[in-house]
Amino acid sequence: MRNKYFEQIEELHNMLLEMGTLIETSIEMSITALTTQNKELAKKTIDFDHQINQKEKDIETLCLNLLLLQQPVAQDLRVVSSALKMITDMERIGDQSADIAEISMFLNKPFIKKLEHIPQMADATSKMVKDSINAYINSDLDLANRVIDQDDVVDQLFSTVKNDLIELIRENPNNGEQAIDLIMIAKYLERIGDHATNIAEWVVYSITGLHPNKAVD
Repeated sequence: MRNKYFEQIEELHNMLLEMGTLIETSIEMSITALTTQNKELAKKTIDFDHQINQKEKDIETLCLNLLLLQQPVAQDLRVVSSALKMITDMERIGDQSADIAEISMFLNKPFIKKLEHIPQMADATSKMVKDSINAYINSDLDLANRVIDQDDVVDQLFSTVKNDLIELIRENPNNGEQAIDLIMIAKYLERIGDHATNIAEWVVYSITGLHPNKAVD
């Protein structure tokens, strides 16, 4: 019975890694679609979200089977229940990547500023997602806490993007429409960072039994 549990936990880990890879790909696709202004890639990114949604359902089914058939207690219960919470945040990250792609389809050319900090935000949040999942699989409390700390970097990048774009609007009101779109994209990336932080906080809970903060909606 215990061997079956460990087999299913290993399957859960593999599925979480697969979902994490899908999310990282989605973030990369959305930002590439933005920076290259590739509408076809933007459409593919939006459609790609269906794969993430399906993976969430598959993991949810596995977790519920573990809870019902294996009836885990103590830390084992936290491991499974934390995975259920994590995939909710992971699915929302996929939604926000699709939202970025959708905005990029309607941006006017050319860009009003060099897109420097937005790709940096994307890279940082993608790494946060990858590290948080690895922290869960390896029960790595230090790595989970580093992910949580990294959110401050993403927040600072968002402030930089927002302030730069507000200044461009002040200089020329005609910049307003695109500036607002770019601020929205940066905000979605900031929210992705928040969800990656949530994932890391559930990792902390799965290891220690204590949740650092309430999860973001």
